[in-house]
Amino acid sequence: MRRCSTPLRKLEDKITYLITPKPYYSQKDKTRINNAIKAKELRVVGANGENLGVLSVAQALEEAEKANLDLIEISPNANPPVAKIMDFGQYRYETKRKASEVKAKSHVTETKNVQVKIGTGEHDQQLKAKKAAEWLNEGHRVKVDLFLSGRYKYMEEGFLKERLERFLKIIPADYKLADEIKKSPKGYSTTLERVGKSVKGPKVIKEADIVAETETTEDTDESTKSTQKSKKKSLDELLDLGMV
Repeated sequence: MRRCSTPLRKLEDKITYLITPKPYYSQKDKTRINNAIKAKELRVVGANGENLGVLSVAQALEEAEKANLDLIEISPNANPPVAKIMDFGQYRYETKRKASEVKAKSHVTETKNVQVKIGTGEHDQQLKAKKAAEWLNEGHRVKVDLFLSGRYKYMEEGFLKERLERFLKIIPADYKLADEIKKSPKGYSTTLERVGKSVKGPKVIKEADIVAETETTEDTDESTKSTQKSKKKSLDELLDLGMV
């Protein structure tokens, strides 16, 4: 009998260990539940949100057992600690959901970059302008670079700035210049910032605004307009000769 008693006792101990409820302690979020709670007294919130007052841990566990739920320590640093009777799985779900909502509301502002060249086609410029508008509406700053290579580096400063301004005018969003257009290692650059609150998509320029701007332009002095148009045309033709 002695030979069999030791293995049998070990088997009984193992079965007892497996069926005995164990205190649970979440290592990930450090949340104590049920028998893992170390405080002697707890301020307990019931399953329906009612205040059960200050109870001993034993009394609180009895209340949780009656409701067939867990006793979760939600505010361990309070005096006395606060515990709530609820399903631990639901508690973890709600905690993750609230954390996700906080993360979604928090916004990190970055400086995005858009680069255009003298030879960038109209379609590509529209795509880059739309992307810049999306970033601006998300609250990011956008740095716009006019990249110059070869002989373009030595062209007139006023003309190069005007080329960059052309691109800025087609960005379909409300913005302001955080940095004025200035010379940079790549060519010329400026930084844009959003004006007003963020929106879901890029703000489309209204046709009425374009018409109004056109009418204003037509009211300018004809001689000045003709001179500027002639100068712009000749410079565009010069660029087209070397465009790749």
